[in-house]
Amino acid sequence: MNEDTTPKSTKEIVILMADDDDDDFLLTKKALAEGEILTKLIRVSDGEELVDYLQKRGEIGKSAVRPSVILLDLNMPRKDGREALREIKDDPEIRDIPVVIFTTSKAEEDIYRTYQLGSNSFITKPVAYDDLVRVMKTLGIYWFETVKLPGDHAKHE
Repeated sequence: MNEDTTPKSTKEIVILMADDDDDDFLLTKKALAEGEILTKLIRVSDGEELVDYLQKRGEIGKSAVRPSVILLDLNMPRKDGREALREIKDDPEIRDIPVVIFTTSKAEEDIYRTYQLGSNSFITKPVAYDDLVRVMKTLGIYWFETVKLPGDHAKHE
């Protein structure tokens, strides 16, 4: 698990990114920082770590912080994003955390299936870095400036 705590906002924003690709994580972290919308980015490398983190199980769950939003890749080892999404949305304690599918897939079947499982958005990862920065800025404006997220996050930690 990697963590970045560079303050860029007056409000604590926690994004939990589930992605096994180191380059995708580093580029996303850089794009979020460039958009100045991030205070904390936490990474897990697969769906099993994601669910353990959210349910505060095992070693990874000991220091778990409730995220504002989850960025979820679909194709990961051990437990893929689809399985993890199903478990998240089946758990009444964590189902209200918004899940944004953030994957290389463009397959209609993946889009349809993840919305059926309860995802809140589906974004295909941009190839060009400038497009990634634009997507991250848009994501930040939408999730952290426009919509109201459920609950007081401090009471969940």
